[in-house]
Amino acid sequence: MSQHPAVTVGIIYPDHAAEDEYEFAAGLVGAAFPVAHIYGTDLHAVPELLDLGSPAKLVDGAQRLAAKGPDSVVWACTSGSFVYGVDGARAQADGVSAAAGGVPASSTSFAFVEALRALDITRVAVVASYPVDVGELFVEFLGESGVDVVSFGSAGIETAARVGTLSPGEVLDLAAANDHPDAEAILVPDTAMHTLRIVRELEKQAGKPVLTANQVTVWQGLRLAGYTVMRPELGTLFEEGTDHGAR
Repeated sequence: MSQHPAVTVGIIYPDHAAEDEYEFAAGLVGAAFPVAHIYGTDLHAVPELLDLGSPAKLVDGAQRLAAKGPDSVVWACTSGSFVYGVDGARAQADGVSAAAGGVPASSTSFAFVEALRALDITRVAVVASYPVDVGELFVEFLGESGVDVVSFGSAGIETAARVGTLSPGEVLDLAAANDHPDAEAILVPDTAMHTLRIVRELEKQAGKPVLTANQVTVWQGLRLAGYTVMRPELGTLFEEGTDHGAR
C-alpha cells in the first residue's frame, strides 16, 4: 500500500477471525482500512449478536476510529447488523456516523443490499455459515430490502472463530452445494470467513457474481468515501468501479 492512501475507511470488526482481509484489500485498492475491534461472546446466537451490535459497543469502536480521520466507517459484521432488522441496522449506522465525527457510515448487511442494487440483481442464493435460525434473519432482512432469496443454505457453524478457519476448498464446496439455477448471484454473509483471495474462483465455479461479506464491506466503505477503484480480482462488483450504482 502507498504511504499516502487515497482514502481511509474505518472498520469496526467483531473479535478476531478474518480481519487480515482488510490489510489484503488495502494493498489492492490503495486505501487505508484501520480496524477497531469490539468484543462479545463468540457465538452465532441472537442474544449474543444483539449484545455484540449494541450501541455502546459500536460507539466505542467508532470513537476510536475517529482519531484516524476516516472518510467513512463500516460496521463489518453481517449478523450483528441484520439481527436488528432494517430499522435497527439503520439506527446502528446513524449512531456510528455520529460517534465517528459525522462521516458516512454503514454496515455489512446494507453493503450487500447496495451491492445488489449496483449490479441490478434481485434474485439470490444465500450461503450462510450460521445456524439456521440466525441465517433466516438475513433472509428476512434481504426480503425487507426488496431482494428475492430463491434458496437458502446453512452450514450451522456456531462460532465466528470456527468460520475463520475454513479453508478455501471448504468455502468453495459450501458455495457450490448451496447455489440455485434461478439465483442471479450467490451471497456469502460472514465477515469471519476468508474469501477475498478466492472471489474470482468462486465466481468461475458458479458462473455468476458472488458477493462475500468482506468484499461488499470494502466496496461499501469506498463507495461512501467517494472513491472509485476497479479491481476485477475482487469480483464482478469491482469490475466497473466502486461508484457505480451510488445513491
